[in-house]
Amino acid sequence: MDLRVSRKTVQQGTFEKLKDAILAGVFQPGDRLVETSLCEQLGVSRASLREALRSLQSERLIDFVPNRGPQIPVLSWKEAEDIYDLRALLEGEAAARCAATISEDDVESLAATIQTLRRVVKTDNAADKLKCATAFYEVMMRNCGNQMIEQTLNGLHARINFLRARSMSLPGRTKASYEEMNALYLAIKDRDPKAARKIAQQHVQNAREAAREWFKDVRADESVR
Repeated sequence: MDLRVSRKTVQQGTFEKLKDAILAGVFQPGDRLVETSLCEQLGVSRASLREALRSLQSERLIDFVPNRGPQIPVLSWKEAEDIYDLRALLEGEAAARCAATISEDDVESLAATIQTLRRVVKTDNAADKLKCATAFYEVMMRNCGNQMIEQTLNGLHARINFLRARSMSLPGRTKASYEEMNALYLAIKDRDPKAARKIAQQHVQNAREAAREWFKDVRADESVR
């Protein structure tokens, strides 16, 4: 993965490159982020890197560990299960509410994200797949009519995206995820709250099972090492 930053604002570019790399799995849970190495890979100054690291910490994508410095957080399967339980409840409700209240303009916005996801599913670009899925949920949350649901899920955004990236990395999962999200889009488009709730909750359950497989693989690799 090419991490070199193009010129826009250097700090923002550094933050975006590192965020994409973390979510794409370039860095694994527990990995230390060594400043000297990252500055060389990214082609940026240490000051720019440190500013980006602070932004990543604010999104809970990295931790600063005493005597170790920045590293990728280690997420336990129990913590992941708790997140999936909460997602199933809140996203199911959000989908139902969205189906009842969404504007025509935002139905078109959902359609655009689904069309884009259909294209990127055929590529190997994990970052683009994740961005498409995130964009879909941003529209749905914006139309759910409940700020507390939106704020709660936004607070979990980084960890949800981390798990989403891992579950979508399994063979066949991205295609299945697209099909589930397309079904959810159609339920919302048809303004069918009951179907939207059921599909959203099943989508989270399927994602949970995919993530479980990823966690099993990680534990197996660790036992071999």
